[in-house]
Amino acid sequence: MNRASASLQVPQIRLYRDWLKEHHGLDFPDYDALHRWSVDDPEGFWRSIWDYEGIASPNPPAAMLSGSIMPGARWCAGTAVNYARHVFSHVEAAQAAGQPAIIAMDETGTIATLGWTELRRQAASLALELRRLGVVRGDRVAGYLPNIPAAVVSLLACASIGAVWTLCSPDMGTNAVLDRWQQTEPRVLIAVDGVRYAGRAMDRSGTVAQIRSRLSSIESVLLVSTGFGEHGVPGAIDFAAAIARDDGEVAAFEPEWLPFDHPLWILYSSGTTGLPKAIVHGHGGIILATAAGRLHFDLGPSYATNTLGERFHWYSASGWVMWNIQVGGLLSGTTICLFDGSPGGSKAHPDWGRLLDFAACCGVTWFGAGAAYFVNCRKTGVTFDRSPELARVRALGSTGSPLPPDVQRWGTRQLAALGREDVWWCNVSGGTEIAAAFMAGNPELPDMPGRLQCRHLGAAIEAWDDNAHPVVEQVGELVCTRPFPSMPLRFWGDKDGSRYRDSYFAEWPGVWRHGDWLTVHADGSCTISGRSDATINRHGVRMGTAEIYAAVEQLPCISDSMVIEIDTADGGSELVMFVVPGQEAAVDAELRSAIDAAIRSSLSPRFIPDRVVAAPGIPRTMSGKKQELPIKRLFSGWPADKVINADASATPELLPWYIDEARRWQRESAMPTEELS
Repeated sequence: MNRASASLQVPQIRLYRDWLKEHHGLDFPDYDALHRWSVDDPEGFWRSIWDYEGIASPNPPAAMLSGSIMPGARWCAGTAVNYARHVFSHVEAAQAAGQPAIIAMDETGTIATLGWTELRRQAASLALELRRLGVVRGDRVAGYLPNIPAAVVSLLACASIGAVWTLCSPDMGTNAVLDRWQQTEPRVLIAVDGVRYAGRAMDRSGTVAQIRSRLSSIESVLLVSTGFGEHGVPGAIDFAAAIARDDGEVAAFEPEWLPFDHPLWILYSSGTTGLPKAIVHGHGGIILATAAGRLHFDLGPSYATNTLGERFHWYSASGWVMWNIQVGGLLSGTTICLFDGSPGGSKAHPDWGRLLDFAACCGVTWFGAGAAYFVNCRKTGVTFDRSPELARVRALGSTGSPLPPDVQRWGTRQLAALGREDVWWCNVSGGTEIAAAFMAGNPELPDMPGRLQCRHLGAAIEAWDDNAHPVVEQVGELVCTRPFPSMPLRFWGDKDGSRYRDSYFAEWPGVWRHGDWLTVHADGSCTISGRSDATINRHGVRMGTAEIYAAVEQLPCISDSMVIEIDTADGGSELVMFVVPGQEAAVDAELRSAIDAAIRSSLSPRFIPDRVVAAPGIPRTMSGKKQELPIKRLFSGWPADKVINADASATPELLPWYIDEARRWQRESAMPTEELS
């Protein structure tokens, strides 16, 4: 069924198409034609996005794109913009309509609401404090903060004066934080003295003091007091005081005009196999990509009649790029809803429905999370009828890993039972590298359980075979053949650009290789089959690991799984599956038979594992992705310290078990180890 036909909300992408027809005489018969125009005429498409979004600059762009060579293409030369200025362009209209900017809740159920005028005032007060501390354009300001309003205020304050924001979540280990910030050398640290997660209050004041002592670049610390910090941080400035000013200078403050490609923030790769890449994005590229992305997310101003008071939530730790995506809702004038805490309750009282309780309490209309969250809800028997307020949810979003089709159908049924029969799923896939999506949703297109509805407007995405030929209905390498505005400006510290080029353009010069296996289907929808460097190749037939997981994780006797392919000394390979049994289940002949049957019926007997191993859990990155490649390298004989960074893992407690298992595997197989290149 067409999801738009049943909805009271006119899709944002339809409003854009109507605008194109009215103002430019462009009328596209379907989405495929619209997408084809967006990549064939980048000048016309991106200029239309600039105009439609109302992006402000003292000088309008003479050309949207100078050159088409990647890397090196330059966007909107000669223009000046500011991320914070664009956010604050919504203040008057949103405040007049009584719509808040931020609604935030913690694990205790405490709610904080921040209006648009107050958000602007706090950001201005903090920006002036940063200036007083000597921060100037280009200086880095680091945040050691969870998903709380203070993190959003800090980002906007930095953006306002041209400082470069770099954020790490307090659930990261000290060494992982230092691996990132020693590269970028922040001048000021804004930190929290404690956190509450999974029912536990934890002191972080000692960690903050340690980070400051080991980073000589830090000159000042602003401390967010939570009441959990037992020791304090000597010499720290009170963050509450820094955002408290409300005088004439604050009222008169305006964000600076900055060059389009001025750095906005630095994000980091997972750091699972080496020093994390410090990825720099620019103000203009993020504004422009987010403006196009909101059409796919179907997000408009919360104060517009069309949106019925939109409230956007995407569950994320502050160290994941989805935190930036969620904050980007403010660029659209959308109310964002933040949850600080564990989505699954505590170990003593597990409850994956707690995040749904938050959504109901805050009136969330657009609910996004990692695919693993929805999988856990279904497996543990969570139902949406725990609150009738969840009927306000009109859109569900998923990313991080492919969402199994049966889980998507389950979620649709859950909301339909509450009377929300027009719910729309927006499955997206992109990455930290672009802080945006390459494949996304479109509420005008049919439901596609297990798939991404379409390729993103302006993104020239193809699946390539080994001969660099685009293929349809066949798994290939995900590539982007033309520039996209939120591609990194550079990696911080990569003076000659070699690390950046080697990361994305080494395989095919001038073509972005993303590192995912992609299938572009004949109807325009897409399927991600996992990382291309962790793909299973059995006797010449390739299969993404996500497809194997979709087959076996529907079994009630399996809580989680991970599969790797290990080369053997005789030139062959062995397929090893690690499984976490469900409650009262065991890895026995019966479970093995169930796994074999599921893979045989869903995929092919080729992908039945040679060995099934009971595991205490599946190691994951901070963004929830299974650490397939590091574990594969462990079992291939790579040294643990070369492939595993416990501080960059969301599950460091599991790594010793895998290291021991890999050593045992090496002893038993007597397989020669691979040489590190």
